Amino acid sequence: MKKFLATLGAALFALLPLSACGGNDDGTTTIRLNEVTHSVFYAPMYLADSLGYFEEEGIKIELTNGGGADAVMAAVLSGDADIGFCGPEAAIYVLLGGSQDVPTVFGQLTKRDGSFLVSRKQEPDFRWEDLKGKEILAGRKGGVPAMTFEYILREHGFTDSEIDLNFDVAFNLMTGAFEAGTADYCTMFEPTASEYQAAGKGYIVAAVGEAGGEVPYTSYIAKRSWLDKNEETAKGFLRALLKGVKYAQTEDATVIAEHLVAHFPSTSVQSLATSVESYRNIDAWVSDMAMTEESFERLQDIIESAGELDRRADFHALADNTYVREVYAALN
Repeated sequence: MKKFLATLGAALFALLPLSACGGNDDGTTTIRLNEVTHSVFYAPMYLADSLGYFEEEGIKIELTNGGGADAVMAAVLSGDADIGFCGPEAAIYVLLGGSQDVPTVFGQLTKRDGSFLVSRKQEPDFRWEDLKGKEILAGRKGGVPAMTFEYILREHGFTDSEIDLNFDVAFNLMTGAFEAGTADYCTMFEPTASEYQAAGKGYIVAAVGEAGGEVPYTSYIAKRSWLDKNEETAKGFLRALLKGVKYAQTEDATVIAEHLVAHFPSTSVQSLATSVESYRNIDAWVSDMAMTEESFERLQDIIESAGELDRRADFHALADNTYVREVYAALN
C-alpha cells in the first residue's frame, strides 16, 4: 500500500488539472473516463459506446488509457478524469491513506480475473499442483492479477517457498518475455491468449478467473464531490453500461465482435469473437453492477494474503450502490 501511495503521489504531481465534466454546445455532457488498460475483457463498456447507448443518455465519452491503477487513481484525484476504471484496491489504498475526498466505487463491471494461464506445452490434464517448481509470469508485485494468482496457489496448498512468480517483467512486456524464453508459464488476457495459442506458440491450460472465484476486479470510481454534483450523469452512465452488459451476455459473439472492431482495429473479428466467448464461458461480467460486501471482503483477503494491506477498509466507506440499484430497478 505504501508503494502504491508513493507512486500515486508522483503521478499526481505530474498531472495538470483540467476543467471538470460539463455540458457541450450540442447539449451533451462529456465524461473524461480513464481506464486501467484497453482490453476485450471490458467489452460491455466499448459496446455501450459503439451501439450508441452513451449517446442516448446525452453522454460523450473521452477515453484515455491510464496504464495502471495508480495512474488512473491519480487522474481521478487530480481532476484530470471524472471517472476512473480500475480495481477497487486503488480506492482502498487511497481511503486508508486518509483522503479528504473519498474515491467512491459506484459500479462494477467484471467479477473475476480475466487472465488465462498459458503453458509452453500441451497439458490436457493440467492441475494447479503441476506448477510446483515452475516459474510463472503473473504480473507486477502488488497488482491484483499477481496477488490473485498467489492466492490460488496458496489455496492449492503451496507454501511461499514453493511459489515461483516472476515479478521482474512489466505487465505489457510479459508476453514478449515469455516468447523469448522467460518462465514456464505466463498469464495472458484475451485476445492475446487465444492468438498466442492459434499461432502455435503456447497452450491455454486454465482460466485464472475460474479458479480465483468472484471478486470486484474492475470498477468505476469517482470522487464523492463529483458524484454529488453529477448524479443524473452518473445514472445515465450506468444505464448505458447495463445495456452494454446485457448485449454482451446475450447476442451472437460474431455480431458483438463486429461492434468491437472500432475499438480494436488491429484485431480480427474472428479473434474478437473468440475472446468474447472465452469471457462468457467464465462468466466474467456482472449482471447487477452493484458491488457486494462479500466479494469486497474476498478481495481484501487476497490483498492481505499477499502482505499488501496494513489494515482493512470499511465497505460502506468506499462503495455507494445507490445509483446503480435505482438504475437497475428501472431497467428491469
